[in-house]
Amino acid sequence: MAKQVLDFLRMRDGFVSGEEISRELGISRSAVWKHIAHLRAGGYVIEAVPHLGYKIITIPDKLLPDEVSYNLNTKVIGKKIFYYDTLTSTMDVAFDLGLKGSPEGTVVFAESQTKGRGRMGRSWFSPKNKGIYFSFILRPEFLPQEAPKVTLMAAVSIAEAIKKLTGLSVLIKWPNDIMAGGKKLSGILTELNAEADKIKFINIGVGVNVNVSKSFLPKEGTSLKEELKREVSRIDLAKEILRSIEENYLSLKKDGFKPILEKWKAASFILGRRIEIRSHDKIIQGEAQDIDLDGALLVRRDTGFIEKVLSGDVINIR
Repeated sequence: MAKQVLDFLRMRDGFVSGEEISRELGISRSAVWKHIAHLRAGGYVIEAVPHLGYKIITIPDKLLPDEVSYNLNTKVIGKKIFYYDTLTSTMDVAFDLGLKGSPEGTVVFAESQTKGRGRMGRSWFSPKNKGIYFSFILRPEFLPQEAPKVTLMAAVSIAEAIKKLTGLSVLIKWPNDIMAGGKKLSGILTELNAEADKIKFINIGVGVNVNVSKSFLPKEGTSLKEELKREVSRIDLAKEILRSIEENYLSLKKDGFKPILEKWKAASFILGRRIEIRSHDKIIQGEAQDIDLDGALLVRRDTGFIEKVLSGDVINIR
């Protein structure tokens, strides 16, 4: 009911009387006050004026389900949202939800993480209320070896959402780092739960440095605040990312991987450049030539041999 009160207030530009809210929602005036108090405790600034009623002044800078879902207008992604103030990792909670059968499109947000995870066993620094940290569940009817396509789809989606909301053009470092000004702005981590010939679910974790100040960033990292010299609405960006993920995910299922791959190549940070990549127990050097239809990186070694790299970490670019 508190959400209904909130939505009712959103629809009005000015003040709304408690009597009107009471009448329209079929609750008592005292219940209206109770729900207003609940919203205020959650961080909403709601002005109350005798004989005029209530009016929303500001909403909290939190990735609350009611705020993220408001006017989200997606069919799959974000239809079910879990929210936490602090977690060890959104990946842990989302993976557990996936095992328990939570539907495709389920999203887990946290304002901060104490053990945020990145690729190759690294950690993801997650300062409270400064970034966007979330994981989401997909259940595509793909073979397990097709999972890298979903990772590249997520990277394209985040890059497009940032560009659309802020105007900032970002690039993608294979397979899934979002780069701005030559530094890492966002990272993606993918976990797979599958049988030999079937994906049960894919758990994708995303971290975006939004309003993180330079003093809190690692030397190889950046944030939208640093790049744009202004703060960005985390709620607006979170919504845009979810919309972009849905658009590209539905395209991936309907039209195949090629349209996503073309978008990825157009935003590539490494194609045509000499790179050094750590893959399992070896280091590969050569020119990043292409991404194939499996999502693998094709590297031309100095011998002229083209090596197909399915996983690894690009550690040097020239």
